[in-house]
Amino acid sequence: MREAEIAALAAWIAEAGLAGRAETDMVAGFCDRLAALGLPLVRVTVFNDTLHPVYEGRAFRWDREKAEATLAEYGRSTEGEAAERWLSSPFYRLVTSGESMLRRRIDAEGENEFPMFREHRAAGITDFVAIVNRFGADGAIGEMDCVYSAWTTDRASGFEDREIAILQRLMPFLGLAVKSASLGRIAATLVETYLGRDAGRRVLSGRIARGVVDRIEAVLWFSDLRNYTRIADTSPPEQIIPLLNDYADAIISVIHLNAGDVLKFIGDGVLAIFPAQERERAATAALDAAIQAQRAVEELNARRAGEGLPTTDMYLGLHIGEVFYGNIGSKERLDFTIIGPAVNEVSRIAAMCRSADQPLLLSAAFAASLADQRHRFVSVGRYALRGVGRPQELFTLDPEA
Repeated sequence: MREAEIAALAAWIAEAGLAGRAETDMVAGFCDRLAALGLPLVRVTVFNDTLHPVYEGRAFRWDREKAEATLAEYGRSTEGEAAERWLSSPFYRLVTSGESMLRRRIDAEGENEFPMFREHRAAGITDFVAIVNRFGADGAIGEMDCVYSAWTTDRASGFEDREIAILQRLMPFLGLAVKSASLGRIAATLVETYLGRDAGRRVLSGRIARGVVDRIEAVLWFSDLRNYTRIADTSPPEQIIPLLNDYADAIISVIHLNAGDVLKFIGDGVLAIFPAQERERAATAALDAAIQAQRAVEELNARRAGEGLPTTDMYLGLHIGEVFYGNIGSKERLDFTIIGPAVNEVSRIAAMCRSADQPLLLSAAFAASLADQRHRFVSVGRYALRGVGRPQELFTLDPEA
């Protein structure tokens, strides 16, 4: 491999990283080009940890016989079989030793050093190289402090020293490109996890200036848990967070499933919106989500009761109205949320569930947006809502309908 070819490959992967290409595309293109230049690769794996509420990291695998690289997201490696695999891997050896490269011949003697080598030898692999490209302290985010890579060949004589030197020389370029893509994904994950999916996308698109808001019409969802304060006061403290997480999973999953977006947790309460470009469609989606959430909570209660854990139910108010949606706060601390009279009204409607003895209450405006489905609703009367000027007629689902 000539110097000009090495320089061209380094330039290609740098441009791919700057262009924001997916990690699988970059790993596949990088390995395809190395193989075309004569490097006898058979299988390559590149992976790094990430910052994600569920996954610990992402691995990208290239095989000589496949047309594209594949992606696998892996969970926590701190317990069980995953921990055993990690602790017995060449990469853990590199992490604990502080070295940046490990090379082993895969033969009858060498396959016993690491359990993964048995599979490699059965597949005809003869040589294995592991490389760790570490980040500086200021470049690490959470557990993402390096990029790992594994390079294998089935050539009888294994890799040449010159070929390994080329891999060590080029891997920082690939590692930097993978890190760049990972940082973009981490940013998207964090803002969507903590702000909500739509709000997160708006922030990443550049809508971060204070006072930048949109005036939108939306279906508003406000739910909370029945008797949560009593449960929190009478249950062991270690049960409270799992309880909130269980009910949040049941409720939020169906909101997302029906194209809604959760904006805020207020104690045990959930504030969500269904943008109403088409009023009837948004209201139908919210109502479907409400019915599905009630079923999900019933199933959750059955499971938790069977485990001897405290249970509760959901109170929910649905409303439709115009709100301001955007950045609100101080220069140092902003919140991307909604404000307006309709937000106050939906929280008051949800609070009336206790007085009306109903798990679900719909505003008159919400019911009117579903004129074709009015036969499904029954009035529960007019109520004076705290902080709202005029009494409001509220509806619930008619059990018979």
